[in-house]
Amino acid sequence: MSILIKIAEIEAEMARTQRNKATAHHLGLLKAKIAKLRRELITPKGGGGGAAGEGFDVAKTGDARIGFVGFPSVGKSTLLSNLAGVYSEVAAYEFTTLTTVPGVIRYKGAKIQLLDLPGIIEGAKDGKGRGRQVIAVARTCNLILIVLDVLKPLGHKKLIEKELEGFGIRLNKQPPNIGYKRKDKGGINFTSTCVQTELDQDTVKSILAEYKIFNADITLRSDSTADDLIDVVEGNRVYVPCIYVLNKIDQISIEELDIIYKVPHCVPISAHSRWNFDDLLEKMWDYLKLVRIYTKPKGQLPDYTSPVVLPDEHTTVEDFCLKIHKSLMKELKYALVWGASVKHNPQKVGREHVMIDEDVIQLVKK
Repeated sequence: MSILIKIAEIEAEMARTQRNKATAHHLGLLKAKIAKLRRELITPKGGGGGAAGEGFDVAKTGDARIGFVGFPSVGKSTLLSNLAGVYSEVAAYEFTTLTTVPGVIRYKGAKIQLLDLPGIIEGAKDGKGRGRQVIAVARTCNLILIVLDVLKPLGHKKLIEKELEGFGIRLNKQPPNIGYKRKDKGGINFTSTCVQTELDQDTVKSILAEYKIFNADITLRSDSTADDLIDVVEGNRVYVPCIYVLNKIDQISIEELDIIYKVPHCVPISAHSRWNFDDLLEKMWDYLKLVRIYTKPKGQLPDYTSPVVLPDEHTTVEDFCLKIHKSLMKELKYALVWGASVKHNPQKVGREHVMIDEDVIQLVKK
């Protein structure tokens, strides 16, 4: 019996089951079973591994990576060629793009890699089309742009979200606030710091038993669901910000456009007519959460043309040095920083100092 049939059967059973307190335990078990089967689909057993998808993943360059995901012929290639000036084959029929086409744009001093991924079809997470490789590349991106046709957005949006979720990509979500630690003995130690509406000790135990985990510390720090717990136990989920790009707005009325603008995480554009690109770039910059640090050689003016770009969560002086070269940390005596992260300009700081966007730094060696 193939994995897909097993998944379909469990999904059918979940659809038949009424949702209430008595069945929560059973539903949690079924969700855990599905998650395990999905993982087998992504990483087939018998680790020999066949040949990888030809010419699929592209070497990561630049400071961030953005993937364009969408159904065939919604204008991903047109968007890439108009944004980055890269020629990705464009035609009016579906499935024109067959491998990943990379392009690079410079925006606010940062070098951002754009990937035009082949169109995904329904059932990609189950390996249809080149779906599996497409979504595997999407996992490595810092930001995903889901390109939708404005005339049929919602159906497509739900389908693509389902495909990405099935591959362990969580869009615009934070990792669940659950403490999970495996032990050698001592059973399941369950603590909750707030009221739980879905999970109780028995449900948690049965989900963990499905994974053959009988000794662990579980701490729920927020009102969590069975899916959250499964995500934490699986441990292979990636949390990626996502923007929905509604293309082809030259085909709708102004009133419809006003409604679209109120949808969260959405940017309406026209890739063909190049409308609203500046809004899209600005939103991309906000979601990537990059921090620019300018360098200042001793006795010279700061270099504002090429900043060192760091991700938002790693902006200490040490991270800055490691980004340039590993050996810099050994030679560093202290750093001088100008900007909003310090009280005095300049201020002498050590390796733990956290910098913020558009600070200027000068390194002093031993």
